[in-house]
Amino acid sequence: MSEKSSKKKKKRLIFRTSLLLIMLSLIVFAVVSALQDDDVTVAEGEMAPNFALKKFGSDETVELKDLRGKGVMINFWATYCEPCKEEMPYMEELYPEYKEKGVEILAINLDTTDIVVNQFLREYQLSFPILQDEGGQVMNLYNIGPIPSTLFIGPDGRIEETVIGPLTLSKLEGHLKDITPSS
Repeated sequence: MSEKSSKKKKKRLIFRTSLLLIMLSLIVFAVVSALQDDDVTVAEGEMAPNFALKKFGSDETVELKDLRGKGVMINFWATYCEPCKEEMPYMEELYPEYKEKGVEILAINLDTTDIVVNQFLREYQLSFPILQDEGGQVMNLYNIGPIPSTLFIGPDGRIEETVIGPLTLSKLEGHLKDITPSS
């Protein structure tokens, strides 16, 4: 019996040691994640950092500071992102109406290959500006993680709302109304 007892003790020791290591790993992960979460996005209420990016397929540059006085929606997306594909038609549907009301939609593309972006643009027939963030400098400036990620900036240049994940048509319209300059 002492041999069985010894084996049970050894198994318990291995089991408890394994649990302790797992718990320690989870604590380290939680601490590291908490330190990194402070930089997920630029905080709501802060001034949106300025940037200048070229429109896709042209030499024309769009600079955020030039849009001051308008509401601005910045959407970070890529062609390989399925939720991004789902929300693009909603943006296209609302763009003409809200552009007239003083809201600009900027879609910042994170793809590295022009061919797939060209194909995407042909398929979706988008009329709002598609900007190229080839080196990811604006994505880094805004500390964007998962895509789609969307920032809604008021006419005063402050970030009013940040949405991580896809937008429905009704949610998108609600956010656009919130950043529409008063007449």
